[in-house]
Amino acid sequence: MSEDVRRMSDELARDPGSRIFVPLGEALRQQGQLDMSLKVTLRGLERHPHLADAHDLLARISVDRGEMERAFDEWDMVLRLSPGHLGALKGMGFVCFNRARFADAERYLAAAATLDPRDDQVASALQHVRAAQRHATSPQAAIAESIANDSRYLFLDVLPDEAQTALLLDPAGLVLAGAYIDADGRDVAQDVGAELSGVTEAARRATRHLAMGDWTSIVFETEVAVVAMAPSSQDGLLVLATSRATPLGLVRRLLGRCAEKAQRWLGEQR
Repeated sequence: MSEDVRRMSDELARDPGSRIFVPLGEALRQQGQLDMSLKVTLRGLERHPHLADAHDLLARISVDRGEMERAFDEWDMVLRLSPGHLGALKGMGFVCFNRARFADAERYLAAAATLDPRDDQVASALQHVRAAQRHATSPQAAIAESIANDSRYLFLDVLPDEAQTALLLDPAGLVLAGAYIDADGRDVAQDVGAELSGVTEAARRATRHLAMGDWTSIVFETEVAVVAMAPSSQDGLLVLATSRATPLGLVRRLLGRCAEKAQRWLGEQR
């Protein structure tokens, strides 16, 4: 436990009615302690049911837990309590984008950009939304052609659930296909790829050292998501992320479908 978390926890213990539960819950969320963060936030909301920042925190916790419907409801509550709340506007833009409600996403993000014109994340998210909206309002043939030519949408038909995403990486961790949109509406796929560079070779060395043969897939369960990985052709890496609520059997099936899609796509690029 960090010193800040310990200090805020002690303050909350001395005064259960303190609003310190909001920064405490946020600190716990950032440390990945989602269950504890949720518990602290819900307990605080019992005493402060009309505190907009607390509902905003609950929405962000819900996103981390893959509970997009709850996040939407909480951010909607924030905007009722505090119209023009920057965090809620950004959050609603993120949820609407993931639901393909591009006009609503643009409206929320445009309002956020008006409140803070210097926020580069909002500007980038707004650019993504407007590009997606142009696709959505184009004739069907143009939409299909645009999606087919944009590798970011490679797994769109395989992973229809908004809580699922996949990336195809080259050996250096560069993103070949797929996208990863975070809660602020940014595509952080390249950042994720950089962190995973070299995983394929490391896994190959480990399995050979243990005399297990070549590796075919691996699944991790974390506090916020289930992540599955598999090697792709040309020493690349396929990464699938889903919500914790996804059964492991389904995770493996989705990984297999993504692998087939990636293999076909790589063959077409030669």
